Amino acid sequence: MTTSLAAQPVPSSPGTLDIMLWVVVPYVAIAVFVVGHVWRYRYDKFGWTTRSSQLYENRLLRLGSPLFHFGILVVVIGHIGGLLVLKSWTEAVGISDDAYHVVAVALGVLAGVCTLVGAAILVYRRRTVGPVFSATTRNDKVMYVLLVGTIVLGLGTTVLGNLTEHPHDYRETVSPWFRSIFSLQPAPELMAAAPIGFRLHALAAWALFAFWPFSRLVHVFSLPLGYLTRPYIVYRSRDAQLGNRAPRRGWERTQ
Repeated sequence: MTTSLAAQPVPSSPGTLDIMLWVVVPYVAIAVFVVGHVWRYRYDKFGWTTRSSQLYENRLLRLGSPLFHFGILVVVIGHIGGLLVLKSWTEAVGISDDAYHVVAVALGVLAGVCTLVGAAILVYRRRTVGPVFSATTRNDKVMYVLLVGTIVLGLGTTVLGNLTEHPHDYRETVSPWFRSIFSLQPAPELMAAAPIGFRLHALAAWALFAFWPFSRLVHVFSLPLGYLTRPYIVYRSRDAQLGNRAPRRGWERTQ
């Protein structure tokens, strides 16, 4: 059984606060995100790392890290589809609003729970494992607060909206507002008409994006492309006898 989407309020003329929150804040966050990454890459290349703590503890990491990373990957893909794919496109291929809503909510809740559980394990690991806790900086703590807060707000908005049987159709408010930011034709009145949960989730996300370049999250944009072109590494043994058989001619050990 599906739940019909709630009727959307008619957007009104935006006020000064709406323009600040839904026009100024997004553009400032985007500018800091882009310029911050350029600055970090130019002046802090050696700091462009995850600062892995795998050597300190591996059992909890092997459980929490896959849950978090696979969950957040599905969350990101779902947000890209929900924000950038127009409602008219899904209707054109025969996907009804109710069908889209059921699939989006099911995948979103599953991915959100996996992400939140994985994040909880990683936070617990950082708090309870001595060497990992000692290697945790204030920057890391702020990152976890913003990251977990954004996830909780998004998941909570989705779950509460469906439990109350009044889910909000974000593709009529949040999605077109988000696209309007990047088309340089901002429509703050659309976001102002969205429920408070969506607005808090959006503000938390912009705060996370603004903080992103100055945290370990920059590793998201790191690809080991150098491994494809680096020369082979030649290993030589110090043992006088390599294996049980004598080496073939031409493969004798050199001094």
